[in-house]
Amino acid sequence: MSMASLNPAPKRLFARVGQIDKVVLAFFVIVAGLALFVPGQAVDSLAFTGLSLWSIAPFFLISIGVAAYAKATGLDEQIARVFSGNPTTAVILAAGFGALSPFCSCGVIPLIAGLLKAGVPLAPVMAFWIASPLMDPEMFVLTSAVMGVDFALARTVAAIALGLGAGFATQLLMARPTFADPLVPGLKATGCGCGSKPVLRNAEVTWAFWKHDDRRATFGGEFRSAGWFLFRWLTLAFMIESLMITYIPADVVAQTLGGSEWWIVPAAALVGVPTYLNGYAAIPMVNGLLEMGMSLQAGLTFMIAGGVSSIPAAMAVFALVRRPVFAWYLALGFSGAVLAGYGYQLVLGM
Repeated sequence: MSMASLNPAPKRLFARVGQIDKVVLAFFVIVAGLALFVPGQAVDSLAFTGLSLWSIAPFFLISIGVAAYAKATGLDEQIARVFSGNPTTAVILAAGFGALSPFCSCGVIPLIAGLLKAGVPLAPVMAFWIASPLMDPEMFVLTSAVMGVDFALARTVAAIALGLGAGFATQLLMARPTFADPLVPGLKATGCGCGSKPVLRNAEVTWAFWKHDDRRATFGGEFRSAGWFLFRWLTLAFMIESLMITYIPADVVAQTLGGSEWWIVPAAALVGVPTYLNGYAAIPMVNGLLEMGMSLQAGLTFMIAGGVSSIPAAMAVFALVRRPVFAWYLALGFSGAVLAGYGYQLVLGM
């Protein structure tokens, strides 16, 4: 007779643990570890996580609501139809719209998931994906007020250029199966339910979806699914972010990234990639770093890298797309930030 048959309690316990969501489990393991070894940090990290989630709540709810609305009305398929046309036009439109949309790197994830599920090609989606967190009209005004019009213009140009560059670079890779079907196996495109490129139905958009029971159910299901997907990943990511902020002080970053040596820009991108920078919260933060000694080009690089591919956004993307697409997304965020920083350095040197 086996040990498991003599004492089934451990077997049942492990079975229950296996049923727990791994992201939720990881969060509670971190909290438990902090509570055991550094209880003060556990309280601080939980407070940081809660405040961070609260700060992006409007963007979180709006982006999920927009994604669910597009799904329930059939608008997602019409957008897919438009973006599945001329690739050049689609990328330009997506980059321009992204620079005007008010979504941060985390809030844009539900929209990206909805577009990819609807069958929108990855190239225009990537253009929107990269450009969206970096700039919008209100962000331009705030950046101008705090950091000057020149810096705001540099940020705007960088957002559009990075969106265009990401879109056209991705278009060159669309012949590869992974990029033609970028979603992880559990998140299939839903245009027709078959193949990597859904055949879009020629259905009209039902704007008043709430008048139809099936569409109301679609809205509710999509809202809950997208909300839970993003909420649990962001909660874990902000917890990790709190530890980074605690053990990597901002003044150390500023001192390290001051000066005009060639390596300052890529170093700023390396530091910025994992750092969460909400587009609005980034303005006073980066301005403070500039006052502490960070160079302007490093400031722009740091802001762009953190806006595009922060840890919270990257973790959500990791769960959304296939690994080569995830690596490509990080490479675009890093290389785009570096190119923007060097470009701004050249402009400052003129």
